[in-house]
Amino acid sequence: MTSHAKGDWPPAVEVLNENGASDIVLLCEHASNHIPSEYRGLGLEARELQRHIAWDIGAAGVTRLVSRALDAPAFLGGYSRLLIDVNRPLGAESSIPVRSEATDIPGNIGIDADEKARRAKIMFTPFHEKVAAHLDRRAKAGRPTRLVTIHSFTPVFLGEKRPWHAGVLYAEAREFGEAILSGLRKDPALNAAANEPYVIARDGDYAIPVHGDDRGIPAVLIEIRQDLVSDEDGIQEWADRLVNALPPLNAGTG
Repeated sequence: MTSHAKGDWPPAVEVLNENGASDIVLLCEHASNHIPSEYRGLGLEARELQRHIAWDIGAAGVTRLVSRALDAPAFLGGYSRLLIDVNRPLGAESSIPVRSEATDIPGNIGIDADEKARRAKIMFTPFHEKVAAHLDRRAKAGRPTRLVTIHSFTPVFLGEKRPWHAGVLYAEAREFGEAILSGLRKDPALNAAANEPYVIARDGDYAIPVHGDDRGIPAVLIEIRQDLVSDEDGIQEWADRLVNALPPLNAGTG
């Protein structure tokens, strides 16, 4: 295995404010578009790696600001979702995609089980072990916890325009999700919807089912349309929106 030079092989997870006082725990699985040089961009041109297929544009910036504003712990992924998606179950078709949206990913075509296991060991497993250990410590200490994962989505997907500014996705945490939506909808100009543009499904999501619902932790996934968080002003605006929309503990947490 290639030696893990610090810059080319960053940690699988960047942890911010691990001892923060908030009951909110933030995840940003698609924070980075980093691909180590040995992968040669997975055969893609550099401009392709700036697109949504490689990461969630703006999501990391929003996560950092929300973490700071709430004094909340945050866990950010260190590698591009194209290498292995840490918000997909291992073995799922979308875990190591050979095609993303309408783009083929040459470096993922025909890879063997050893390479899949290597990526899981370096990038996927350490991320989730760190999150799980943090949640275990909180549970042992009797600390209340609500989980919020932050993502962004494309304004157009395979030719279809998406009208929403934001979506709040949930499975079992309906009360928490609807409370956040109510907060966002205080701005009448905002088109915010439940379970759009995706839905939570155990075969296509990881953090919400495993770290949230399976533990009995209220857990939601926030989707922000990426053209709204493509610059610093937009990132700040949406961080402020989320901070203001999150309900106080015990108000919309079930």
